[in-house]
Amino acid sequence: MRRVTLLNTTIHNIKMVDLLENLRGGGVVFTPNVNHIVCLQKNKEFYSIYQEADYRVCDSKILMYASNFLGSPILEKISGSDLFPAFYKYYQNDENVKIFLLGSQEKIVQTAKRKINARVGRNIIIAAHSPSFGFEKKEDECERIVELINNSGATVLAIGVGSPKQEMWIAKYKKQLKNINIFLAIGATIDFEAGNVKRSPKWMSEIGFEWLYRLLNEPRRLWKRYLLDALPFLWLILKQRLLLYRNPWSSNIRRKEL
Repeated sequence: MRRVTLLNTTIHNIKMVDLLENLRGGGVVFTPNVNHIVCLQKNKEFYSIYQEADYRVCDSKILMYASNFLGSPILEKISGSDLFPAFYKYYQNDENVKIFLLGSQEKIVQTAKRKINARVGRNIIIAAHSPSFGFEKKEDECERIVELINNSGATVLAIGVGSPKQEMWIAKYKKQLKNINIFLAIGATIDFEAGNVKRSPKWMSEIGFEWLYRLLNEPRRLWKRYLLDALPFLWLILKQRLLLYRNPWSSNIRRKEL
């Protein structure tokens, strides 16, 4: 599978339809965007976990522009909010695909479950759960969630609790989830599916302005992510183009290889 290197991670250069078909064999899917890429420069644990994903697919038109600038174009933007509905529609008639939905508030996640099942025409979402705030730091609650997932009969976990929490939770607990063979880190997608939060108009997404739409709708929550991450990202991409960028964790990588 072809890959595109953006700073210290590689993005799998794959089209949506090929990814969906490949997932018949299982896998962990992360959807890098600008915020993720900047976080990968600062968080060593997140970086290590990120490299273990089976699929890292482009969740940002900005990343596509950056890849073009670097001379290695990305084929297609595959955001979590596009991937998840495409996934459940692609597998709507496959009775082996049973999804556990984890994230958001209780009312919202249950609404998303109901609406998705109505669209698909069967109970493809077989269970849904809203974790408490800060649940990832509560071992007892995480163990209860693992038990809920294992007892549900689900074969797919779709988790939307924000990054890097969702990716780190998958990495920590995936070996305990005996029946799950597909892990989807889907961010704010649950809120979109429930209709609690509206997505940007398609034209804004296509030209890379979805971030602006979300910023205008949730300025207090998102201003830091979109405004403070943007300038460092652009500077780092310029450094990569000029062959001046260095992976901040490269010394650790070399030691492991030795």
